[in-house]
Amino acid sequence: MRTHKCGELNKQQLGETVSICGWVHRRRDHGGVIFIDLRDRAGLVQVVVDPDVAQTFATAEHVRSEYVLKITGIVRDRPAGTVNANMHSGEIEILAKDIEVLNESETPPFPVESEIEVNEELRLRYRYIDLRRTVMQEKMKVRRDVTRVLRNFLDDNEFFEIETPYLTKATPEGARDYIVPSRTHENSFFALPQSPQLYKQMLMVAGMDRYYQVVRCFRDEDLRADRQPEFTQLDIETSFMDENEIMDVMEEMIRQLFAKVINVELDAKFPRMSYQEAVSRYGIDRPDLRIPLELVDIGEDMKDVDFKVFSAPANDPKGRVVAMRVPGAGELSRKDIDELTKFVGIYGAKGLAYIKVNDITAGLEGLQSPIVKFAPKAVWDSVLEKTGAQTGDLIFFGADKADIVNEAMGALRVKLGHDLNMLQGEWKPVWVVDFPMFAWDEKSGRYNAIHHPFTAPSCSVEDLIANPGAALSRAYDLVLNGTEVGGGSIRINRTAMQQTVFEILGIGEENIAQLLREGNDENRKKLWA
Repeated sequence: MRTHKCGELNKQQLGETVSICGWVHRRRDHGGVIFIDLRDRAGLVQVVVDPDVAQTFATAEHVRSEYVLKITGIVRDRPAGTVNANMHSGEIEILAKDIEVLNESETPPFPVESEIEVNEELRLRYRYIDLRRTVMQEKMKVRRDVTRVLRNFLDDNEFFEIETPYLTKATPEGARDYIVPSRTHENSFFALPQSPQLYKQMLMVAGMDRYYQVVRCFRDEDLRADRQPEFTQLDIETSFMDENEIMDVMEEMIRQLFAKVINVELDAKFPRMSYQEAVSRYGIDRPDLRIPLELVDIGEDMKDVDFKVFSAPANDPKGRVVAMRVPGAGELSRKDIDELTKFVGIYGAKGLAYIKVNDITAGLEGLQSPIVKFAPKAVWDSVLEKTGAQTGDLIFFGADKADIVNEAMGALRVKLGHDLNMLQGEWKPVWVVDFPMFAWDEKSGRYNAIHHPFTAPSCSVEDLIANPGAALSRAYDLVLNGTEVGGGSIRINRTAMQQTVFEILGIGEENIAQLLREGNDENRKKLWA
């Protein structure tokens, strides 16, 4: 039906008669000559329709945007001065000899190619039109390329691609299952998989050694920025590899992915950072390392000041007081700071103290803030030294329970980094390791698992029993520009260790069997917690 795609044509086809098919991207009538930009997945090509071919010209007069056409014509050079260097086919055009309307189109609900912002709900309602847009087709192409590179890499590294069942029994995952009724077993239901977790572990027991799958997963939960009811993930499981070996393989996979899909060379070795360091420096366990702002602990400086807002959390074992220097931000207005104060309030902060460093050489006289009077010069000298403040800087402070300070100041750091165009570099990957095994829940008076109860700790059974709160897990997350893009953990493979973890979580053997057997949402949450 067609000999070429629109965007593939160039000077190599000069003089040839070609047939192309596509959508009318734009039609222009220049009083005697009609120009049609025809579009398909490969791109655009300009078609010229002269009145000399009467029937073809008459057809061209009636076509409109998004009509589907088949055009046959001769490839020729564009006239001097009309070359479009931004198009692959920009040096040539097609002189139309025949136009066949394959399908007419009503006026689209929104322009297919336009700078006009289109309501997302409208785009999704007419998804088939939204997907015609170049930006969407480019995203689909990137997705295809990503999948291909991942598969090739894993195949080369002796991983088996194995498909696991979609219709399965409910498993103790962290969200609700989608339920599918069974026709052959009345009042019985299948569950769509939240992940292939149990199946891939069965494959390891079966000796498959290295498994992967580009798999659909389903979770019956509310939409969030990083959560959807159904999504695709690259799922991997290995045997006889420790966490360092796994991270090395995954790191090389990501490097090749970036190099082959978007031609970006990432660092030869990704940095590794402990959970404790990430939270201490950035307030979050998925730091965006492009942002050159850090939290600095000043609790020791604030223990004896008269300002209770600072001294109370400084003396509270569960409190934290931090300062964050923002270079050159002294020009922010009071209105700007008030808006930032409202922002951190979203995360539980009761306020946002600040100091403007108008003149670093002038001592206290060079500092502008209502809080300066609440502490002696020696305290502020220490704060300025620890933060590395300079003239023209702005220092923000967080003081409260540690979790509130970390969340509020971590979010403020990200907001300021983007709002003030402070990003350094385009891509900054980092491995976050050494996560705590457990977190103590004050309300229930018990430990909860940070990841899940099958993650292996990095200590012995004896050390785990002696001090559960200090135990670290053999878990690892890959963070890219502040977003967790992957992660995993070494699984417990010793009965004594698994029983100890369950005991610390307050789950007895009878409870485990019952929770797994019943498999309802509330019980899965209990086991997961």
